[in-house]
Amino acid sequence: MDQPNSRIDPADTKRKRALAWVESFEPRGNPRHGRGRDLTLELLRRSPDPFDREDYEPGHITASAVVFSPDRARVLLVFHNRLQLWLQPGGHVERSDPDVLAAARREVLEETGAMLYLSNNPQLVGVDVHEIPPGRGEPLHLHHDLVFRLVARSEKVQVSSESRSVVWCPVQDLSDYQADEALLGVVDRAVGEG
Repeated sequence: MDQPNSRIDPADTKRKRALAWVESFEPRGNPRHGRGRDLTLELLRRSPDPFDREDYEPGHITASAVVFSPDRARVLLVFHNRLQLWLQPGGHVERSDPDVLAAARREVLEETGAMLYLSNNPQLVGVDVHEIPPGRGEPLHLHHDLVFRLVARSEKVQVSSESRSVVWCPVQDLSDYQADEALLGVVDRAVGEG
């Protein structure tokens, strides 16, 4: 008798894990996070491949992190070459990433070289949907970004090809880096979760 195919589809597992993160995320009265949660749940439930970076309508899932210094007094920022903004490290979810948290951790390492503590209690501190302007052959599209709170093991960092600069910014000095509403919101929540 033939056995049913019991092979687990990694993409389905990745989607289920992302759904679990977003479903359990409480916006706590933040309208941007509430809207982001709703739009991201819709994407995860309806898109054939919500992680496909070439799916421009309605966009795709990305992963990033608010990374704290070991003493929790500073956050890691990268100057994004394409967007010309100071942001938290993050980017696209790759097919090889087992889940969105792993994608966020990989992006931090690739963009900054920062080594991170493994956490038994990782925290999702933001679900933000934002426009990415046209460029590099891509049309205007949406990133549905899942933002995690992570802590670095040291303050050693390095600049990557994706970032012109990497800095440890004191939490109270984010305005010096023209932090936008989205970044201020996730850092504020991440501070409160610590």
